[in-house]
Amino acid sequence: MAVEDKHISYRIYLVAFSIFLMTIAITIKLTRIQWVDGNYYRKLAKERTVRNFVIPANKGNIYSADGSLLATSIPNYNIRFDAVAPKSVDFEKNVNTLADSLGKMMGKPSSFYQFELKKARLNKNRYLLIARDLSYTEYVKIKGFPLFNLGANKGGIITEQETVREHPIGKIAERTIGYDRIDENGIRIGKGIEWSFRKYLNGKDGKVLKQKIAKGQWKPIKDVNEVDPQDGYDVISTIDVYIQDIAHHALLKQLQDYKADHGCVVVMETKTGKIKAISNLGKLKETDSTYFETENYAIKESHEPGSTFKLVDMIALLDDHKIDTSKTYDTQGGIISYPAFKGKKVRDSHDGGYGRISLARGFEVSSNTVMVQAVYENYRNNPQEFVDRIDKMGLNKPLGLPIQGEGKPYIPQPKDKHWSALSLPWMAYGYGVAVTPLQTLTLYNAIANNGEMVKPQFVSEIKEWNQTIKKYNKQVINPKVCSDETIGKLKAVMQNVVKRGTASKLYSKDFSMAGKTGTAQAGYGTNGGADKHYISSFVGFFPVENPKYSCIVVVHKPNTSGNNYYGADVAGPVFKRIAQKIFTDSPSTNVVKNINRKVNKQELAYENYNSKAASEIKVIPNLKGMSGMDAVALLENLKLKVKVIGIGKVKKQSIPAGEALDKNKTIILELS
Repeated sequence: MAVEDKHISYRIYLVAFSIFLMTIAITIKLTRIQWVDGNYYRKLAKERTVRNFVIPANKGNIYSADGSLLATSIPNYNIRFDAVAPKSVDFEKNVNTLADSLGKMMGKPSSFYQFELKKARLNKNRYLLIARDLSYTEYVKIKGFPLFNLGANKGGIITEQETVREHPIGKIAERTIGYDRIDENGIRIGKGIEWSFRKYLNGKDGKVLKQKIAKGQWKPIKDVNEVDPQDGYDVISTIDVYIQDIAHHALLKQLQDYKADHGCVVVMETKTGKIKAISNLGKLKETDSTYFETENYAIKESHEPGSTFKLVDMIALLDDHKIDTSKTYDTQGGIISYPAFKGKKVRDSHDGGYGRISLARGFEVSSNTVMVQAVYENYRNNPQEFVDRIDKMGLNKPLGLPIQGEGKPYIPQPKDKHWSALSLPWMAYGYGVAVTPLQTLTLYNAIANNGEMVKPQFVSEIKEWNQTIKKYNKQVINPKVCSDETIGKLKAVMQNVVKRGTASKLYSKDFSMAGKTGTAQAGYGTNGGADKHYISSFVGFFPVENPKYSCIVVVHKPNTSGNNYYGADVAGPVFKRIAQKIFTDSPSTNVVKNINRKVNKQELAYENYNSKAASEIKVIPNLKGMSGMDAVALLENLKLKVKVIGIGKVKKQSIPAGEALDKNKTIILELS
């Protein structure tokens, strides 16, 4: 018995010791939780019951220069159905009419929705997709359907709202308007105006502190936000929707007609540099026949310009006083070469050449042989002088546009290791150099603007409602790219390009245009020439007398069948269409100057008539039936005092008709 009691005592001691150890362990754990990990657990508890929620700021809109909406944020709605939420009586009563309503709205059979709704009820599906990407109007309509009109708890309707960016004018200028979004990797990306001006458009999100309550709901703790959201500003672009529409469709037609790979067109306001239209259209695949705004070719694509670069030759030759436009050159049957060319030849596109012609005529017909001879003979001993002239114009560096992705120009330098004896002559007709379409347009626009080179401008101001936050004024890149004398000669030869040169097909007696065609070969150095294709372009301005707009059109890889791949045939018609539509369709306002200025001859004639009329009337005229205004004017011209009662026509006059005229009397007219 004593042994058994002893064993019981051991067990009691063991249990007591175990409890003691557990107590110590619990005490240590509680102490650690309270004093060591206390801050962590208090923070965790607070995060699970109190949390800051983001209040998204409303994003600003993008407008065109004429006030049209180019980009705006609108709510989109997805509708789902919690099939468990409705009571059985409500579900059975409304399921068929709900299916009928959904079928009518969504364009599907009513039986389809009956099956889906009943299947979801049977399977206790609490998240059945009903409709996606609904507008606010459609959302309001579907919310009023049978069963759904009972609300979320009784009707099972689940509404998911998201804000999406829409372009009300569609795909036109889509690439320039751009986007600002988060990709699948959570990285924020963007293009165009949306991206470049996001700091103004996006605003600043706010924060509100909420506490978790029953059923997983959250309610604000305070009546005021922790941080109030600041809505984004509106961006006013320089785009003119009317001109943009013309440019877009004119380019699209040519791309389709010539089955080209891609192309671009830009219309710039001459004096300010404001971009009034910009369209970039290309195929997603070579076999496609549909064109999209996929890349901003006008800004991004730096390539050999071909003959449009000959304007640089003319500026250098004339402004450096090397030769005049009257200087003549022999085209030598359309093929020339020099010993330094090492067998390489320069050819004219016209078989047999043009005979002996002047520099001006060589520019008009785009003779490669003339331009190469002129440049090579005047600069071969000092090519740096020619390159310095190009650099002075600003063609050796990007324009510094606010929109990202601008292509870098390439102008070879005599000190470069790649410079050769062929570099200078090849540059003379637009090869071995690279510029973007917008950089080329900026130079031509400078000639139209009497030598002042202005920076292309895509945005005119930032606004908050009717208040201007920031205004973008004209930026001058180069106040004078060449002399006034040179500019006058260049305008004349560019006008002759259209009148009697390579672009003579574009000539119209109704409005004046000036410009230069360009047809460049590209891809000639890859795959043994198998990738060779053409780049057709036209760049110029209109009207010549007082240029208002400059424009460039570039088309890549036009169909070469029929030998109609030249700039005048492919790109020129786009330019003409734009100029023609602007001139014929745009409303114009004629300002009458000094409208209040008196003309002595007219004043004398009026006085003579007035005195004659007064002298011939000796009696009071019959005024009955005459309008009050006319009667008063007549009597006042007779120097009578007039008193009028009423409005309308004269029904009674105080001095009868036929009575002798007495200028001291007052005549009373009663009107009705």
